[in-house]
Amino acid sequence: MKRRHFLSASALAGTWSLLSPYARAAGANGNVRVAVIGFNSRGRGLMDELIKCKNATLVALCDCDSAVLERTAADVEKRGIKVAKYGDFRKLCEAKDIDAVVIATPNHTHALIAATAAANGKHAYVEKPVSHNVWEGRELAKAAEKHKVVIQSGFQRRSETGWEEAVAWIREGNLGKMTLSRGFCYKPRPSIGKVAAPVAPPSTVDYDLWAGPRETSPIRRKQFHYDWHWQFDYGNGDLGNQGPHQLDVCRWFLGDPKQLPNSVISAGGRLGYDDDGEWANTQIVWLNYGPVPILFEVRGLPKKGVDFKSGMDSFKGQGVGNVIECEGGWLAGGHGAGCDAFDKDGKKVKSFKGGQSHMQNFVNAVLQGSIGPLRAVESGHLSSALAHVGNISWKLGADAAPDEARAAFAKNPNAADAFDRMVAHFDANGIDLTKTPMTLGLPLEIDPKAERFTGTNAEKANALLKGNYRKGFELPA
Repeated sequence: MKRRHFLSASALAGTWSLLSPYARAAGANGNVRVAVIGFNSRGRGLMDELIKCKNATLVALCDCDSAVLERTAADVEKRGIKVAKYGDFRKLCEAKDIDAVVIATPNHTHALIAATAAANGKHAYVEKPVSHNVWEGRELAKAAEKHKVVIQSGFQRRSETGWEEAVAWIREGNLGKMTLSRGFCYKPRPSIGKVAAPVAPPSTVDYDLWAGPRETSPIRRKQFHYDWHWQFDYGNGDLGNQGPHQLDVCRWFLGDPKQLPNSVISAGGRLGYDDDGEWANTQIVWLNYGPVPILFEVRGLPKKGVDFKSGMDSFKGQGVGNVIECEGGWLAGGHGAGCDAFDKDGKKVKSFKGGQSHMQNFVNAVLQGSIGPLRAVESGHLSSALAHVGNISWKLGADAAPDEARAAFAKNPNAADAFDRMVAHFDANGIDLTKTPMTLGLPLEIDPKAERFTGTNAEKANALLKGNYRKGFELPA
């Protein structure tokens, strides 16, 4: 057994007695009874993965869209799996014949449902981002500790042995000192359209439950499901949608710091079309962790002409992935189980491959009664929070001319280069930044351990660390 795997296993020893009485009973007979909550999109894939897991049984489904619930329940019953059906996650969390939940609802309800499950003694698997804002991510980490339950984040790279070995190899200095941790989300995101007036929710949706902690506001998007990702109240843009996967890898290579960065600044905009989306479709974020910063780039537009048939840009072969730069070369990998190391001349010197089922690892953690720091919810919170603080900087920003915005990134050559490439990307898509300017976010200082902003603009930024919560949908104390 490799040393790091031995240490990880050793950390679990003796922890069963720490669990709450109900959580301790979960899986006591060697089988974990699991419910999936939300499966119109990503949840369907998680459900299929769960069904393949050893020592786990899918026993219930929950969705506030009755059409989705009935259709999915019928599908799994054709596979010989009988499930209980719930429309309200709160009733499911109270059920005594369920040990754990898998959550893939819209972002604004991730932490609420997971914390409710934990308060009822249930273990939880939470898709990325684990939170809609920084405050509730930290609250979720506290809930795992308070209720002595396993809460695992949906960051699948953490179960891929190839990436784990790559992190160890790079941190051992095989390519020299790390200089920059890069992440990319170059993912095609066409316009979601624009409605002339508010529209009604689908007749099969319990909109009160769907809105959860948010107000039941008039709906301003053509497609009710999924397109909430690009609206402030429910989603976090692609920086907080796909982005947390690659931000998590960025932070992992830094040694999994148990705190936020020292500062953040972002620039970009939702340009190229006018639609009901609010979050940026093109964005750069600079996160200052000290000796090795994180630089993240989002591009939802294609290579040129707002023509998605032209394909997407890439950087050192990566469109959705990571590039870890070192004095002696770099490591690059995409949204999958493999990555490769290159020397300064671009010659491949080592490949890393292999992975495990992330869902199976969750089931195993429930059976073991504990989860190590590699996949625990605190790590998921901190990686999700990187997207949140980047979005806060951008959201508080103002229109800026290219020269003015570039000056904010000029101190670091890598940041300045990323900015220049973003401007060239806008130009390739026919966007005149003098007529439709980008947004230059506020430079924000952070108290990394307190998870609060400090200094200039702190008051405005701290007001965005926490969302609003309707009566009946507050996170459990």
